[in-house]
Amino acid sequence: MRRTTLPLLLAASALVAGCDALGIETATAVNARKEAEGRAVGSACRHAVRSIESCFQSNPRAGKAAVFAGWREMDQYMRDNNVVGMPSEGQAEPGKPEASGSKS
Repeated sequence: MRRTTLPLLLAASALVAGCDALGIETATAVNARKEAEGRAVGSACRHAVRSIESCFQSNPRAGKAAVFAGWREMDQYMRDNNVVGMPSEGQAEPGKPEASGSKS
């Protein structure tokens, strides 16, 4: 019995150690990834000179607390280092009509 216990324990530990290689994520790892993604979204919104409300609306699946934390961190970083925001070109600013190609 003793001779088979050690090899079985070694085999079981090798199988359990391989779970990371299979891509099985723990709940802690999933939560950490979601938190990091939310902070990245918030930081990108702030750098793109978007309001926090606009950021929440365009990213409904991201956690609001994480998005706000990222937005706030980027805001403080931009203020401390005199970084100018870079508005995205794909969105029309409110109040400005979109240019049309044909003239009537």
